[in-house]
Amino acid sequence: MKSMEEMIQAAQKAAETIQQQMNDVQGRLDSLEVEGTAGGGLVKIRCTAKGRVIGVTIDDSMLQPSEKGILEDLVAAAFNDARGKADRVSGDEMAKMQQGLGLPPGFNFPGLG
Repeated sequence: MKSMEEMIQAAQKAAETIQQQMNDVQGRLDSLEVEGTAGGGLVKIRCTAKGRVIGVTIDDSMLQPSEKGILEDLVAAAFNDARGKADRVSGDEMAKMQQGLGLPPGFNFPGLG
């Protein structure tokens, strides 16, 4: 039977391992890119899986004063599409990390989720 001190040390080591893996996943999420589109590709937004916008592309046909309202709507729609894709990639990466740790799917580790 393990002593209390050994169990505390094992728990601390496990917490450090989980924290390191969380840091690794967060770094990976900021390097994974997704692209959201709207208007059949008239507006495209690239962002990282963490949600950081890294690029916006707008088709020249949308650069007319009369298209301003439509363009604004398409930018919002493209951003929401990119954000949804980023959330899915992020969720997949977190699930992979949890599987690697032997945690049940959807487990929310206090302070890390």
